[in-house]
Amino acid sequence: MTVSGGITGADLSRDHVGLSETLAARRYFRMFEEITGHLPRVAAAMEADGLFSRLETGVLAEYLERIAGTFRALGTKYLMTGRDTGTFFGSLAIDVTESGFPVFRELLTMASDFAQAEARIAGTPDRAALLDRMVEEIVGRLSIPTRLQFALSQRLYFESLLEDRLFWSQNAAQSIWLSGLEERRRFLLHWSVYDTELNLPVIYLMEVEDSGRVSLAKDATRWPAVQAHLAAQSVAGLKLLTIAKGFDTDFSDLHPKRLRRLHVGPMYSAAYTRQTGPIREVLEEAAASGRDDWALVWTLEDLESERVETERSGWFSTVEREVFALDPFAGRGADTGATRTERFVILPERPFQVLSERNPPGFSGVRKFVVAPGGRVLVYR
Repeated sequence: MTVSGGITGADLSRDHVGLSETLAARRYFRMFEEITGHLPRVAAAMEADGLFSRLETGVLAEYLERIAGTFRALGTKYLMTGRDTGTFFGSLAIDVTESGFPVFRELLTMASDFAQAEARIAGTPDRAALLDRMVEEIVGRLSIPTRLQFALSQRLYFESLLEDRLFWSQNAAQSIWLSGLEERRRFLLHWSVYDTELNLPVIYLMEVEDSGRVSLAKDATRWPAVQAHLAAQSVAGLKLLTIAKGFDTDFSDLHPKRLRRLHVGPMYSAAYTRQTGPIREVLEEAAASGRDDWALVWTLEDLESERVETERSGWFSTVEREVFALDPFAGRGADTGATRTERFVILPERPFQVLSERNPPGFSGVRKFVVAPGGRVLVYR
């Protein structure tokens, strides 16, 4: 199986490749269907390992299901890749060096398609009519109804945009009340983006204390401003410290106590991505078995408030400012802008066995979540 460069254009770099062959595209989506099917259990295993609370695991499960829904929708859209559909349709563009995921442009196009979905569905024969015409072409003309199959796949794609909860390029912040009723209320804010540079889903979790007069979620002035602020700051190139300090400065009655960022990916595969180093050798050897040719990396950044300082604001008032704890080891906190950063690798049993046998440097401190047959997730350090 090969990945061919079926998409060209000035907006695509050499790192972005189009899956223009039918088999390659369908196997790519089947692989991600398997991967995303495991991720809620991985999140549950992380909860059991003390990495997330029960509430945070529920939030992550929702975003992971949205990611799976987006892949299902794109898989329907590109179902007829490489077939003669009677129109130039193109192929799925993926980032083969940095992420293994679809490029950001695919998410933007999907959002544009969502805006047109109802009109596109209204202008297409319904499923029953398309299936009847397929049968007529197969039986009456003894031909494969490729163009009708394409029409049906597009109708199903637009229907999925309206029916499924999907992971969009930006997913607005939501709030969950944690504790407190009057002077101090505590909320968990969560939001997510599809990062434009990394071509990866990124999920944010922020614990905030609210000392405002009106509860944040009910405040018609502050809440939209908070949502807009967080959306604008959700860039992988910004350190958590920069994001948290900016939030602390812009909202004097909101106090960020903890900020976490989870990068879902990159995904590595011998068949679909270009990787170097030990992971390439591990996947190439594991791929010889015919399946389980993937490994998914998660990176979790965590920033915690260490203490609060009070500073003057104007002539007669003061405001609280958070002082955040940075990684104390070898001055890395200043570089990472986080209290701690941890990477995890999620992979099937066969690649894990190869990884264990080779025992390459750099992997000994990485926590490994191994997907066993039957869906069980085992944790190794």
